[in-house]
Amino acid sequence: MASAGIIYALVARGPVILAEHSNTTGNFQQITQVILDKIPPNDSKLTYVYDRYLFHYISENGLVYLCMADDKFGRRVPFAFLQAAQEQFVSSFTDAEISSAMAYGLNSFARTLAKQMDYYSRNPQVDAIRQVQGEISQVKDVMVQNIERVLERGDRIDVLVDKTNSLNNAAFAFRKRSTALKRQYWWRNQRLLAIVVAAIVVFVYLMVSSVCGFPTWSQCRA
Repeated sequence: MASAGIIYALVARGPVILAEHSNTTGNFQQITQVILDKIPPNDSKLTYVYDRYLFHYISENGLVYLCMADDKFGRRVPFAFLQAAQEQFVSSFTDAEISSAMAYGLNSFARTLAKQMDYYSRNPQVDAIRQVQGEISQVKDVMVQNIERVLERGDRIDVLVDKTNSLNNAAFAFRKRSTALKRQYWWRNQRLLAIVVAAIVVFVYLMVSSVCGFPTWSQCRA
């Protein structure tokens, strides 16, 4: 099964989320909030591993750019996405707007996050371009930690990602196959019915012909 790519992304000022976008529903916001609360004030880059998901972030100048991706998606492309999101965010808003914004006060940026998430998740050339440009150094020194180490309580938080879209696609394919199968059986039944009717007609004709001595139909009616 193909990787899901980048599932969720946000921009925050410290622990305050200013903008976010998700490609599906789920409770992964619980873990991202834990991460935001634990990010140090100094600039940093880090990847948290949790189950089969990776939470990547770049923290710079008090702003956090974070995304969640399937572990099969690797780290290079998500960090390239975060870098692009960072550049677009600081060019979209003034320092005053960013510093004074309330929670989700700059969520108009969610549209930009959505477009970039789709681009970096679906464009197969993105990773190749980054390698050619020699920008893989952006993840070379990024630390990787297990998020369970920073959870304050011992309870495990299961990341529940909504699979509705996949289920809907599977249901649509099932209905399509069912319709095709019904149509196939209908035509088979029609052919069988035609054969039976033809056999009955031939049988009746032979019976009538044997009684009438194989005359013409006009002679039989006379």
